[in-house]
Amino acid sequence: QVQLVESGGGLVQPGGSLKLSCVASGFTLSSYAVSWYRQAPGKERELVAGISRLGGGRPNYADSVKGRFTIFRDNTKNTVYLQMNSLKPEGTTAYYCNARTILAGILTDSWGQGTQVTVSS
Repeated sequence: QVQLVESGGGLVQPGGSLKLSCVASGFTLSSYAVSWYRQAPGKERELVAGISRLGGGRPNYADSVKGRFTIFRDNTKNTVYLQMNSLKPEGTTAYYCNARTILAGILTDSWGQGTQVTVSS
């Protein structure tokens, strides 16, 4: 069964840090491009950070998180992380992991269930 599970969200004060995890089961995550998105209620989904498959290329980040967030892999754990530092209240929302690849010529997306991040004093 192909599954992505996010964790690591929670309540943090402004300026604090959290590390989100995206663990894959049923497939090898290193063969997929992985991205973190966030979506607040009533707003459009926003790409936060992305990392290419098999370590190719450099990670990309939304301008709003550059210098504060880092996306990276641990292939031994079949996991992609999002280290979030200097968190701001506007970062309060649910964060989702996406894994994308092409299978038999078809673009294939897998999504996790999301993890809630709340930045508040």
